[in-house]
Amino acid sequence: MLELTGLTAGYHGGTVLHGLDLSVPAGTVHAVVGHNGAGKTTLVHTVAGLMRPGSGTVRLDGRDVTGQPAHRTARAGIGLVPQGRRVFANLSVAEHLRLSYRPPRRGDTTRPSVWTPARVLELLPRLGERRNNRGTDLSGGEQQMLALARALLGSPSVLLLDEPTEGLAPALVRQVHELVTTLADEGIAVLLVSPSPAQAAECAHTLTVLTSGRVGLRLDGAEARTDPTALHAALELAPTPA
Repeated sequence: MLELTGLTAGYHGGTVLHGLDLSVPAGTVHAVVGHNGAGKTTLVHTVAGLMRPGSGTVRLDGRDVTGQPAHRTARAGIGLVPQGRRVFANLSVAEHLRLSYRPPRRGDTTRPSVWTPARVLELLPRLGERRNNRGTDLSGGEQQMLALARALLGSPSVLLLDEPTEGLAPALVRQVHELVTTLADEGIAVLLVSPSPAQAAECAHTLTVLTSGRVGLRLDGAEARTDPTALHAALELAPTPA
């Protein structure tokens, strides 16, 4: 569903991503991990259309969307849950959902499923309980659920998650990962960015380690869960105590 080939991007004349190749088939979770400064957020922003690549291509279900602005990539089927949630402080949950809902265009058969506010609230019932509360009234976990709901209401075929468990308690981290798995089961291609290899491996079908904007390692998610030795070595992490 999402195919990146030779992707190069950076800021102010400097290069952060160096010829990156990466694919995310429909119905799978591809986790990208790496230390701060490895290029994870640059990758997400480039795919989402928030910054233009220097070279390479971004293809969505075979269509070339390279360099298109964010509103066009969103219409094409790429949804973004940004780092830091970025909910509107003075808007209620209900207002967020109403403003975010965008029915697919007539005849659009590329989306795996259509998401409505009612369906989102079925998936995330806590938001229904808080529908009249403003963004500033929500906990960090509730804000993350709202950011996810906002992205789903565009009925994306590809979902970009930039550090979705940042600052969350372990129980909420597990809840987010369960939701990610559910969305992949719906046929959505999920690109998840995380600084934590252990957390990312919990729900990933594939893991890529970014090292200074290059692929340092790519391995199967089940393999990483069974034996994380190669993953830890690529990130220069100490082995987990027995």
